[in-house]
Amino acid sequence: MTAGLPAADTVLVDHTVPGGAAWTVRLRAGRVLRLALTGDSGNAAVLLFPDADRHDRLNVPDTLKAQLSFCVRPPLVLMSTLGRGLATVIGSSLDWHDAVTGHSLPAHLARFGPSSYATDRNDQRLSARDGLVSELRKQGLGERDLHACVNFFSKVVPADDDRGTLSFVPGHGRAGDWVELRAALDLLVVLATAPHPMDAASWQPAGVRVTVLDRPDSPDRSTSAVPVRDESRRALATAEAVLA
Repeated sequence: MTAGLPAADTVLVDHTVPGGAAWTVRLRAGRVLRLALTGDSGNAAVLLFPDADRHDRLNVPDTLKAQLSFCVRPPLVLMSTLGRGLATVIGSSLDWHDAVTGHSLPAHLARFGPSSYATDRNDQRLSARDGLVSELRKQGLGERDLHACVNFFSKVVPADDDRGTLSFVPGHGRAGDWVELRAALDLLVVLATAPHPMDAASWQPAGVRVTVLDRPDSPDRSTSAVPVRDESRRALATAEAVLA
């Protein structure tokens, strides 16, 4: 049994994605996806697609607007463009995961200095966009399928100015921090572990351990006082109708 998990959990997938890399995993409806940082100051830019209908995908603006939130935290439901509930955030060691700034681009990596495969080989520094697109192409998808992501383990807040500037909170995620999602539909999960686009620290991205769990009844492990909204319930009911 993996440390920190309920005794009844069955581990189906257990894979560590190194910092600065990308990976794809399929998640069956009802199963739990656990992401955990293997080091400090990590970031996981995550895209979600219903595996049976990849024209649909995670809709971050609707997810936040419908549930009156500026960030992702338990017990929010991650919603699709068609109003389906894709997954519920059932627990987290952190009360804030960024969902407003998007994934990093090659230009964001310029601050770390030049890097190329010719000079760095497998240690070449790649943006989250490069990693995500590479994974999408393996699934028959591509750049046009990129959408607003959730940056798990990162926090961005409004700065105290009249322009509404966003401010990155360094050191928000620490080694061992975790988040769990319970899938409402069969999902394709694509993630990249490049640094957050606003993270100005040196290039030392932490890895992310990805665990897929079969958990009886998938209980909510959240200690959040945030109420579940009617919009969340409707999104999950829409997903249940798809499975019926």
